[in-house]
Amino acid sequence: MGVGALSVWEQSSTARVMAPARPRKLAKVPFVELADGRLQGVVSSGSDIGRVYVSSVAARTYAFACSTNNNRPCGGARGMFCKHIQALVAEAVLQYGAERVARGLVVEPPAGEPDAQSLTAAMTATRPVKDDSSAAAQVFSRFLRHLAYLELAPVTSPLPEMQWFPPTRAVA
Repeated sequence: MGVGALSVWEQSSTARVMAPARPRKLAKVPFVELADGRLQGVVSSGSDIGRVYVSSVAARTYAFACSTNNNRPCGGARGMFCKHIQALVAEAVLQYGAERVARGLVVEPPAGEPDAQSLTAAMTATRPVKDDSSAAAQVFSRFLRHLAYLELAPVTSPLPEMQWFPPTRAVA
């Protein structure tokens, strides 16, 4: 397959499959997405293997939220981005590229090549406010759903819960 060529699966898919900007390790930030007008995801705790944090940053306002998977507030998110949110931004840049993250969050980084540090600095310079963690349950639920798909055996037959996707061509 040449550079820029799509596989048969990608050509027949109704959703474009985008390769990550760069490979990333999933141990620290196993789930990151640009969705619902936010950068959001799940970040592993550095001190407790059984704890994860659900973190998010809103587009335009950069209002941030960080709480544990059982809705306890993050102790580091007191008036500024905690280390979980900083890790989330860094991993989003690896996953999507700095330009796409900047577009998604509507961030104007300083002149030069944007990176995770410059995006974080541009957002924190606006003195964002702490947001409520009402979206945390949705984000964590999506993360758990993604984990459930990893436990399935690889098959070529359709998954019943994915049957709502329209067929790409009629079968006679």
